[in-house]
Amino acid sequence: MSEIVTLIDYGASNLLSVSRALEYLGAEVVIVDKPEQIQQARKLVLPGVGAFADGMAALATQGLIEPIRDYVDTGRPFLGICLGMQMLFETSEEFGVHTGLGLIPGKIAPIPRASVEGASHKIPHIGWNSLVQANDQRVWHGTILDQLDQGDAVYFVHSFAATEIKPEHLLANCLYGGHHVVAVVNKANVHGCQFHPEKSGEVGLKILKGFLQIDVE
Repeated sequence: MSEIVTLIDYGASNLLSVSRALEYLGAEVVIVDKPEQIQQARKLVLPGVGAFADGMAALATQGLIEPIRDYVDTGRPFLGICLGMQMLFETSEEFGVHTGLGLIPGKIAPIPRASVEGASHKIPHIGWNSLVQANDQRVWHGTILDQLDQGDAVYFVHSFAATEIKPEHLLANCLYGGHHVVAVVNKANVHGCQFHPEKSGEVGLKILKGFLQIDVE
Protein backbone atom coordinates (compact mmCIF):
# COMPACT_ATOMS: atom_id res chain seq x y z
CA MET A 1 0.00 0.00 0.00
CA SER A 2 1.35 3.43 -0.96
CA GLU A 3 2.14 5.96 1.75
CA ILE A 4 -0.20 8.96 1.50
CA VAL A 5 1.55 12.33 1.75
CA THR A 6 -0.25 15.68 1.83
CA LEU A 7 1.37 18.78 0.29
CA ILE A 8 0.21 22.26 1.25
CA ASP A 9 -0.54 24.46 -1.75
CA TYR A 10 -0.16 28.15 -0.91
CA GLY A 11 1.45 29.18 -4.21
CA ALA A 12 4.97 27.79 -3.68
CA SER A 13 6.75 27.26 -6.99
CA ASN A 14 8.41 23.98 -5.99
CA LEU A 15 5.13 22.22 -5.21
CA LEU A 16 5.09 20.08 -8.35
CA SER A 17 8.77 19.11 -8.19
CA VAL A 18 8.32 17.93 -4.59
CA SER A 19 5.19 16.06 -5.62
CA ARG A 20 6.97 14.31 -8.48
CA ALA A 21 9.87 13.26 -6.23
CA LEU A 22 7.48 11.75 -3.68
CA GLU A 23 5.52 9.98 -6.40
CA TYR A 24 8.77 8.59 -7.81
CA LEU A 25 9.31 6.99 -4.41
CA GLY A 26 5.90 5.37 -4.62
CA ALA A 27 3.91 7.75 -2.45
CA GLU A 28 0.37 8.84 -3.17
CA VAL A 29 0.42 12.65 -3.09
CA VAL A 30 -2.60 14.74 -2.09
CA ILE A 31 -2.39 18.50 -2.66
CA VAL A 32 -4.55 20.64 -0.37
CA ASP A 33 -5.22 24.35 0.13
CA LYS A 34 -8.08 24.47 2.67
CA PRO A 35 -7.92 24.45 6.50
CA GLU A 36 -10.26 21.49 6.92
CA GLN A 37 -8.04 19.34 4.68
CA ILE A 38 -4.95 19.72 6.89
CA GLN A 39 -6.25 17.60 9.78
CA GLN A 40 -6.99 14.69 7.43
CA ALA A 41 -3.30 14.29 6.54
CA ARG A 42 -1.20 11.32 7.69
CA LYS A 43 2.05 13.03 6.70
CA LEU A 44 2.23 16.72 5.85
CA VAL A 45 4.79 18.63 3.76
CA LEU A 46 5.21 22.41 3.52
CA PRO A 47 7.31 23.26 0.43
CA GLY A 48 8.50 26.76 -0.32
CA VAL A 49 10.50 29.17 -2.42
CA GLY A 50 10.68 32.94 -2.00
CA ALA A 51 10.42 35.50 0.79
CA PHE A 52 9.44 34.64 4.36
CA ALA A 53 6.85 37.40 4.73
CA ASP A 54 5.13 36.46 1.48
CA GLY A 55 4.95 32.80 2.48
CA MET A 56 3.48 33.54 5.90
CA ALA A 57 1.03 36.02 4.37
CA ALA A 58 -0.17 33.39 1.91
CA LEU A 59 -0.68 30.84 4.71
CA ALA A 60 -2.60 33.45 6.72
CA THR A 61 -4.79 34.45 3.77
CA GLN A 62 -5.80 30.81 3.26
CA GLY A 63 -6.42 30.32 6.98
CA LEU A 64 -3.77 27.61 7.23
CA ILE A 65 -1.57 28.76 10.13
CA GLU A 66 -3.62 27.43 13.06
CA PRO A 67 -4.57 24.20 11.25
CA ILE A 68 -0.86 23.52 10.67
CA ARG A 69 -0.10 24.10 14.35
CA ASP A 70 -3.03 21.89 15.36
CA TYR A 71 -1.80 19.16 13.01
CA VAL A 72 1.69 19.26 14.56
CA ASP A 73 0.12 18.91 18.01
CA THR A 74 -1.27 15.51 16.94
CA GLY A 75 2.28 14.14 16.67
CA ARG A 76 1.99 13.16 13.02
CA PRO A 77 5.05 13.75 10.76
CA PHE A 78 5.59 17.22 9.31
CA LEU A 79 8.33 18.32 6.87
CA GLY A 80 9.26 21.86 5.83
CA ILE A 81 11.43 22.36 2.72
CA CYS A 82 13.56 25.49 2.01
CA LEU A 83 11.24 28.44 2.79
CA GLY A 84 8.94 25.86 4.34
CA MET A 85 11.70 25.04 6.83
CA GLN A 86 12.36 28.70 7.60
CA MET A 87 8.70 29.27 8.41
CA LEU A 88 8.94 26.61 11.13
CA PHE A 89 10.83 29.11 13.29
CA GLU A 90 9.61 31.95 15.50
CA THR A 91 10.74 35.00 13.51
CA SER A 92 12.64 36.10 10.41
CA GLU A 93 14.75 39.18 9.76
CA GLU A 94 14.19 39.03 5.99
CA PHE A 95 13.04 42.51 4.85
CA GLY A 96 11.96 43.46 8.38
CA VAL A 97 10.95 41.30 11.32
CA HIS A 98 8.18 38.79 10.65
CA THR A 99 6.50 36.12 12.76
CA GLY A 100 6.71 32.47 11.73
CA LEU A 101 4.84 29.33 12.74
CA GLY A 102 6.81 29.07 15.99
CA LEU A 103 7.13 25.28 15.83
CA ILE A 104 10.89 25.31 16.55
CA PRO A 105 12.66 27.91 18.75
CA GLY A 106 15.03 30.18 16.83
CA LYS A 107 15.04 32.80 14.14
CA ILE A 108 15.95 33.29 10.50
CA ALA A 109 18.79 35.72 9.78
CA PRO A 110 21.01 36.65 6.80
CA ILE A 111 23.88 34.36 5.88
CA PRO A 112 27.11 36.29 6.62
CA ARG A 113 28.26 38.15 3.51
CA ALA A 114 31.92 37.40 4.20
CA SER A 115 33.83 34.26 5.11
CA VAL A 116 35.24 33.71 8.59
CA GLU A 117 38.52 35.03 7.19
CA GLY A 118 36.85 38.24 5.99
CA ALA A 119 36.78 37.49 2.26
CA SER A 120 33.55 38.33 0.46
CA HIS A 121 31.60 35.42 -0.96
CA LYS A 122 28.52 34.98 -3.09
CA ILE A 123 25.08 35.55 -1.61
CA PRO A 124 22.74 33.78 -2.13
CA HIS A 125 24.34 30.47 -1.28
CA ILE A 126 23.60 28.50 -4.44
CA GLY A 127 24.75 25.04 -5.40
CA TRP A 128 25.83 21.70 -4.00
CA ASN A 129 27.22 21.51 -0.48
CA SER A 130 28.03 18.68 1.90
CA LEU A 131 26.04 17.84 5.00
CA VAL A 132 28.00 17.45 8.21
CA GLN A 133 26.86 16.26 11.61
CA ALA A 134 26.08 19.24 13.81
CA ASN A 135 28.70 19.60 16.53
CA ASP A 136 28.34 15.94 17.52
CA GLN A 137 25.13 16.88 19.31
CA ARG A 138 22.95 14.34 17.51
CA VAL A 139 23.56 11.27 15.41
CA TRP A 140 21.56 10.59 12.28
CA HIS A 141 20.38 7.08 13.13
CA GLY A 142 16.59 6.98 13.35
CA THR A 143 16.16 10.36 11.65
CA ILE A 144 15.29 11.37 8.08
CA LEU A 145 19.07 11.36 7.44
CA ASP A 146 19.40 7.73 8.52
CA GLN A 147 20.41 6.51 5.04
CA LEU A 148 23.03 9.25 4.47
CA ASP A 149 26.77 9.36 5.01
CA GLN A 150 28.74 12.31 6.35
CA GLY A 151 29.66 14.55 3.44
CA ASP A 152 26.76 13.63 1.16
CA ALA A 153 25.93 16.71 -0.93
CA VAL A 154 22.57 18.41 -1.48
CA TYR A 155 21.41 21.43 -3.46
CA PHE A 156 20.95 24.83 -1.74
CA VAL A 157 19.44 28.12 -2.90
CA HIS A 158 19.04 30.63 -0.04
CA SER A 159 20.21 33.94 1.41
CA PHE A 160 18.86 33.46 4.96
CA ALA A 161 19.30 30.63 7.44
CA ALA A 162 18.25 29.52 10.92
CA THR A 163 20.15 30.86 13.93
CA GLU A 164 19.83 30.71 17.73
CA ILE A 165 18.65 27.12 17.41
CA LYS A 166 18.93 24.72 20.34
CA PRO A 167 21.54 21.99 19.82
CA GLU A 168 18.98 19.25 20.39
CA HIS A 169 16.98 20.50 17.40
CA LEU A 170 19.94 20.56 15.01
CA LEU A 171 20.69 17.53 12.84
CA ALA A 172 23.10 18.78 10.16
CA ASN A 173 24.99 21.83 8.98
CA CYS A 174 26.89 22.72 5.88
CA LEU A 175 29.98 24.92 5.73
CA TYR A 176 29.88 28.11 3.68
CA GLY A 177 32.88 30.43 3.85
CA GLY A 178 33.84 28.64 7.06
CA HIS A 179 30.47 29.42 8.67
CA HIS A 180 28.26 26.64 9.96
CA VAL A 181 24.93 27.06 8.16
CA VAL A 182 21.93 25.15 9.50
CA ALA A 183 20.83 22.55 6.95
CA VAL A 184 18.52 20.04 8.70
CA VAL A 185 16.45 20.44 11.86
CA ASN A 186 14.19 18.19 13.88
CA LYS A 187 12.00 18.70 16.93
CA ALA A 188 9.88 15.65 17.76
CA ASN A 189 7.61 15.13 14.73
CA VAL A 190 8.69 18.36 12.98
CA HIS A 191 11.46 18.07 10.37
CA GLY A 192 13.03 20.72 8.14
CA CYS A 193 15.49 20.83 5.22
CA GLN A 194 16.99 24.19 4.20
CA PHE A 195 18.04 22.72 0.84
CA HIS A 196 15.89 21.17 -1.89
CA PRO A 197 15.78 17.37 -1.51
CA GLU A 198 13.65 17.20 -4.66
CA LYS A 199 16.60 18.70 -6.59
CA SER A 200 19.33 16.76 -4.79
CA GLY A 201 19.43 13.54 -6.78
CA GLU A 202 19.76 10.20 -5.02
CA VAL A 203 20.75 11.82 -1.72
CA GLY A 204 17.61 13.94 -1.70
CA LEU A 205 15.47 10.93 -2.52
CA LYS A 206 16.98 9.07 0.43
CA ILE A 207 15.93 11.94 2.72
CA LEU A 208 12.38 11.99 1.37
CA LYS A 209 12.27 8.21 1.70
CA GLY A 210 13.33 8.59 5.32
CA PHE A 211 10.35 10.89 5.87
CA LEU A 212 8.00 8.45 4.14
CA GLN A 213 9.21 5.63 6.37
CA ILE A 214 8.31 7.38 9.65
CA ASP A 215 5.67 5.35 11.44
CA VAL A 216 2.28 6.99 12.01
CA GLU A 217 0.37 5.79 15.04
